[in-house]
Amino acid sequence: MKVNVQPLGDYIVAQTEEAVTKTASGLYLPDKATEKPQIAKVVAVGKDVKQVKVGDRVLHKSYSSTEVKVDSTDYLLIKEEDILATVN
Repeated sequence: MKVNVQPLGDYIVAQTEEAVTKTASGLYLPDKATEKPQIAKVVAVGKDVKQVKVGDRVLHKSYSSTEVKVDSTDYLLIKEEDILATVN
């Protein structure tokens, strides 16, 4: 997948995973009841990023990212210091 956004410095570009819309018991949640996803898949990294790579799934701070839309695709720009963990 070609990404049309190349991050600078210690930023990464990621795509948010879909929010859970169904509970374990089978109930569907309305849009306003779902939490903002905090797990995203890394699709590009800046040259100063040291601890994550393209393809990693990362847990990031809730409101530390910048949302952008490029060519009808939504991306997050996240500073490497705002990444809390990688997810397996």
